[in-house]
Amino acid sequence: MLKGNFFRGLGYLGEGFRLIRQPGLRLFVVIPLVINILLFGLLFYFLAELFAGLIAAAMGWLPDWAWLQALDWLFWILYGAVILLMLAYGFVIVANLIGSPFYGYLSELTEKHLTGQEVSTEDSWSAIIKDIPRALWREVQKILYYLPRAIGLFVIGLIPVVNLVAAVLWFLFNSWMMALQYVDYPADNHKVSFKSLRGLLGDTRLSAFGFGLPVALAAMVPVLNLVVVPAAVCGATAYWVRENGATRN
Repeated sequence: MLKGNFFRGLGYLGEGFRLIRQPGLRLFVVIPLVINILLFGLLFYFLAELFAGLIAAAMGWLPDWAWLQALDWLFWILYGAVILLMLAYGFVIVANLIGSPFYGYLSELTEKHLTGQEVSTEDSWSAIIKDIPRALWREVQKILYYLPRAIGLFVIGLIPVVNLVAAVLWFLFNSWMMALQYVDYPADNHKVSFKSLRGLLGDTRLSAFGFGLPVALAAMVPVLNLVVVPAAVCGATAYWVRENGATRN
């Protein structure tokens, strides 16, 4: 039987957006945000250049008929859809990989704000720098968890009729991954292993899906996806405190 509360889970991202406006948290929202803006711009530029080349090559294979050559706008519509999906999930993965040390500390500050208790006795920039290798390895673990399942769903999506089910599974899996991605930050601060975290989220699976769903949707919206990451970190920390932290730790 599924446990948790889906509708309570939906509220955590909204709480995260409220938390990132707190004075003590803003600095560790602004720094990753600047990184995200630069990263988003570079990704968009290189993907645009790549797709422009692909469109030119595709049009070169078509007969040189004016009406047919004018259909290049269809390719650009396709480009928009592809770029949206690639930026949504590729951007989140890369942004989290680069910003993970900041997000771990942002989660610490958020938990202190919510509970009034220190998570760690180390409170300095040197602690952030020291945590970089561990934080990066944690991100790699999440990518290694994600890739084989994503490939499996992609293969299922190639099978006629069955691919209708694959679309639903993709949607559910991405919601689950977003919850797993961001609740991992407060879990890691409490030295909870990635494997144990999956069990903890499984115990409140409905809440996890409720939290991950709006995060996954927001990640697909240009501009909004720049600020959803720190908001999701803060929202995930609220999730941890209320769903798991106090009773599981």
